[in-house]
Amino acid sequence: MKKNSDVKIMLKEAGILFAITLIAGLVLGFVYELTKEPIRIQQEKAIQEACAAVFEDAAGFDKIEYAVPEGEASMAESLAEKGVEIGTIYAAADAGGSCLGYVIETVTHEGYGGDIILYMGVRMDGTLNGISLLEISETPGLGLQAEDVLVPQFKDKNTEEFTYTKTGSKADNEIDAISGATVTTQAIVNAVNGGLEVAADLLKGGADNE
Repeated sequence: MKKNSDVKIMLKEAGILFAITLIAGLVLGFVYELTKEPIRIQQEKAIQEACAAVFEDAAGFDKIEYAVPEGEASMAESLAEKGVEIGTIYAAADAGGSCLGYVIETVTHEGYGGDIILYMGVRMDGTLNGISLLEISETPGLGLQAEDVLVPQFKDKNTEEFTYTKTGSKADNEIDAISGATVTTQAIVNAVNGGLEVAADLLKGGADNE
């Protein structure tokens, strides 16, 4: 009798647990469906704002198809060495539809606190309008100074590659590192350099509009 009673208790508890799990799953599914569209809209808004921040005179941004060249000593290999991935790329157009340049999303996996996602605008003559940090999770008070310390230094520069220095920049391609946050500085410099590689290829005609 005791064994049967124990089995009944176990089955009852299992049934309750199953019911709780099922209800929780249904609630989570409902919440996900409820918030999915607002989240997507917010993400799209953040991307459009990042594009506008690096190409203020553009009237619109059209997503383009682009494949990073692969093979030995290729751009893909160079980006991998920098810990950089290329995300979505947009052609920045004026009101008449003429291409002003490109907005390139780059992701670096070398940030101190994780991935850093930034957008950068490059004109048809190779000038970097500037960069916009879309996502960064660095050390408060150090790496998180990137928005104030690093971002302004990239504005309106025309160079093939940036380097960083701890002793004060003396050239357009030198970026003053954040004191105590050289990992963050290096990661962002690498991300920008990776984007510049792609921009150089795009400006030679390495892309097709969707």
